[in-house]
This record gives sequence, C-alpha cells and structure tokens, in this order.
Amino acid sequence: MRIGAPGAEKPAVRASDSDYVDVSDLVTDFDEAFFGGGGLERIAGPVADRIAAGDVRPFDDQRIGAPIARPHQLLCIGLNYSDHAAETGAEVPKEPILFNKSPNTLVGPNDDVRIPRGSVKTDWEVELGIVIGKRTSYLDSPEQARDHIAGWVLVNDVSEREFQIERGGQWVKGKSAETFNPAGPWLATTDEIADVRDLDMWLDVNGVRRQTGNTKTMIFDPYVVVHHLSQFMVLEPGDLINTGTPPGVGLGMKPPVYLQPGDVMTLGIQGLGTARQTVVAPR
Repeated sequence: MRIGAPGAEKPAVRASDSDYVDVSDLVTDFDEAFFGGGGLERIAGPVADRIAAGDVRPFDDQRIGAPIARPHQLLCIGLNYSDHAAETGAEVPKEPILFNKSPNTLVGPNDDVRIPRGSVKTDWEVELGIVIGKRTSYLDSPEQARDHIAGWVLVNDVSEREFQIERGGQWVKGKSAETFNPAGPWLATTDEIADVRDLDMWLDVNGVRRQTGNTKTMIFDPYVVVHHLSQFMVLEPGDLINTGTPPGVGLGMKPPVYLQPGDVMTLGIQGLGTARQTVVAPR
C-alpha cells in the first residue's frame, strides 16, 4: 500500500483491516526499481518482524494512494469478458484487444473521479489489474508469465464513451482523462490469491448494483494476456495492465446511463478490497 497525501505517499504493508507497517525506511517507493530489484522478497522478513513486535500504525483517516507509483506504462485489454462483449453487441475477439491509457490517470482507490470537460458519456468499469514484477519479453508460454507477475490490484477503468467510440482515432482518448484510473487499496502478491481466474467482482453506483461478475468469464486470462503482450513489447517492472470488465457498464444499459457529478461508485474484487469514488464536475 501507499499512504499519504497525493505526491507524498509513503510505502506501507497492510497488517490488518485497521493498521499497517511503515516501510519507508526500507524502500523509496513501490516503483520500477523496487519490483525489478527483488523488493518484495527483501521486505518480507522485516515486515514479519515488525508485525510480530507490534510495530504497526493505525490507518485512522489517512488517505490511501494507489498501491504502486506511476508506472512506466498502463496497458488495457478491451472486451475481455464474454458476457461483457455480448452486452455491447461486439464479437468475441480472437486475440486480446490492446490499448494504452495515460499513466498519469492513476489515483487512489477513494479519490474523486473528475468528469472531463465536454463529456456526456463517462462510464464505469470494475477490473482486475496485473502488476508486472520483472522485465518481461518474448515469454515462451502463458505458464511462464506466472513468474513475471508481482501481484493483483482492484481497478476502476473509467471511460468516456463518446471520446472513445465516436470521436475517431484510438480508444486512448476516451480512457486518459485525469483521475480515470483509481487503483487499490492494496496490491495482493500472487501467493495471497489462490486462483486469480475465479474471483467475484462488483460495482455499485449510488448504492444500486450495476456490475456483478467473476474473472472466470475472462476470454484471455491474466497469464495469457502477459504472454501475449510480451510478444509485442517489453513489459517493465511496475507496469500496470487492466484486464477488462464484466457486464453492467452504463454503455450496455437500455437506454445507456452515464455518470453525473455527485454520483458515488463503490466497487470490489474478492481478496483485493473495496474502493469508493465520488464523481465531481469538470474543472
């Protein structure tokens, strides 16, 4: 986890629902150097010692930031749930649909989401995020991808559908407004999740359930995704990959429903915690 004001977050490790271990004396940040330099293994012993000694701090009302520093790249997979593809009327893709999202969209799990100027179709998408653990290129198989993943994180891949679909060009335009990628509250290392291909996920808007899904309906599972991407680019430690959303997005409703200032999104994935974002007006 990362705790503190925007731009001044300190690295931490969750000890329980109410407290955490400060590791800012051990690592600078949860960034490319940390993941690529064996940071997860390096802090495991000291963190266990501190928890055993009761050297923990309460969360209280401190802000929780995104659990990773701004990544080298933020990649996304589109139409990756069979039931979501069906609700949008799209064909099931034969290969993963890849697009970019600006890395500066990354914000904390409970930070505000700002509607971009000129938007009329801002939408929600609960997603499983993959954090890359080491430099990855030309993997031989999806199975090999397991050793290249640092962990999993809850993500809201906020999207502006008019910018994405109706304005020409690539999807990146509808995905990259400021605050459009809340992530967290924590990164769960791979050993903490028994089967990432069977996790319940959900999202509510103003207390009304909109998305209910499970990662088992993914068309391309996380290991296939990492293997596939490694054939086309080098993935760096700390890179974030959003893996697609289950059905229930505003675009798929009849008629479509989109976010308005004052709306509140709450979302969660089994084992990855919950998040809450209030929608605010354009600046």
